[in-house]
Amino acid sequence: MRQLDVLAIRENLPEVLAFIEEQLKGLGCKAKVAYEINVAVEEIFVNIASYAYDKDPGPAAVVAEVLRDPLSLAVSFKDSGVPYDPLSKEDPDLSIPLKDRKRGGLGIYMVKNMVDDISYEYRDGMNILTIRKLLA
Repeated sequence: MRQLDVLAIRENLPEVLAFIEEQLKGLGCKAKVAYEINVAVEEIFVNIASYAYDKDPGPAAVVAEVLRDPLSLAVSFKDSGVPYDPLSKEDPDLSIPLKDRKRGGLGIYMVKNMVDDISYEYRDGMNILTIRKLLA
């Protein structure tokens, strides 16, 4: 298990993505799987950077763990910002034309459909969102 601690600002996204890429090295991960992991990580981190803290940016931790049975990558995002469970939000109705839909919710919907497992908990004053993606 490895952890990256960064300030939750959009400018730190390249560092977060490089950290994830480093975890995937040598695991024989298909390009499509790596792409889906990166898209999910980007969406979640940008949401934290944009909405977790009211005025001043705060800390975020990205914890990556390679699981062996079955081979998968679990990534947890931790922040001490405003408590928010993105999984409690209703999925967008894709049958409604885009111009008529409420704003928001499409990104987390996309993440939920790209990963094999996603969970949220609020513990010890922290939002903890964890995704898991099979690598093989």
